[in-house]
Amino acid sequence: MGNKTDSLRLVDDLDPPYAEEPDLLADLVCTNSVLRRAARQLGHLYDEALAPLGLKATQVGLIAEIGKLSAAAADKREEGPTLQDLAARLAIQISALTHALRPLVRDGLVELRQDTQDRRTKHAVLAPLGQQRLHEALVLWAAANQRVEDVLGASSAEMLRGLAERVASDEFAVAYRGGPGRP
Repeated sequence: MGNKTDSLRLVDDLDPPYAEEPDLLADLVCTNSVLRRAARQLGHLYDEALAPLGLKATQVGLIAEIGKLSAAAADKREEGPTLQDLAARLAIQISALTHALRPLVRDGLVELRQDTQDRRTKHAVLAPLGQQRLHEALVLWAAANQRVEDVLGASSAEMLRGLAERVASDEFAVAYRGGPGRP
């Protein structure tokens, strides 16, 4: 019976069936990886800009969306977006949304209120402190956003946003999955 080094030598002596094929990983261009890396880089830069307020870019995006949807809800005489509407708008699961809301509720920026008609439904509402922080954050965010525009150039930044919006669209997902409009 052979020892461990004999069996390793046998494996090393085998020619895998793919030995003659090109290095697929070296030639692979992965759009997903590049976009995720770019999103993380931008996220870190915006986080740095918002650090004086003790908020992350994702938190500012969340309270901004609550503010935006609250304005629309006020037209319908509602108290702010339901958590279901907010999660759908942000394209995240309700569990991820409630997790993201916890520190904002704890810190007094957001209030969760029960619906007057359906006690199972909750609405997210910006507290006065949340409205104040949102206004402060938008000033810092605008400066960070302008810096991105300055570094990329206005046309490149516009093209990047346009492509990102296209990829984020329902039409892109349908086309990718082979539905109507597939190229």
